[in-house]
Amino acid sequence: MAGRKPFTPTDEQRRLVKAMAGYGVPHDDIALVVKCSPPTLRKWFRHELDVATIEANARVAQTLYQQATTPGNIAATIFWLKARAGWREKQQVEVTGKDDEPIVPHFVIVRKIVDPAQRDGRQTIEGTTE
Repeated sequence: MAGRKPFTPTDEQRRLVKAMAGYGVPHDDIALVVKCSPPTLRKWFRHELDVATIEANARVAQTLYQQATTPGNIAATIFWLKARAGWREKQQVEVTGKDDEPIVPHFVIVRKIVDPAQRDGRQTIEGTTE
């Protein structure tokens, strides 16, 4: 009984695997297209699978950079600054009361001390601080 012919990847399969992996296609789906098992895919196309996402992200980043540095593309510029330069929007809300005076909140702090001598823990000593 003759064994199965060993898998030998072609240049076309390597190109296809790299493209599909770069687009985010799951390995199981790529293996179906290439007509091999997922473990065989990972064994014979390891490099293509590893670098595809990196190269795809680099191409998208290059396009975004070009858009962000093109005058008039404010959305791309803002996105780049938030995602890459750490910029963020800061909103400050000021609430005022009568005669535009700031509202000062009134807090009441209640401290309850449980008497450890009481087994059920229901008896407490209360104190209020304002």
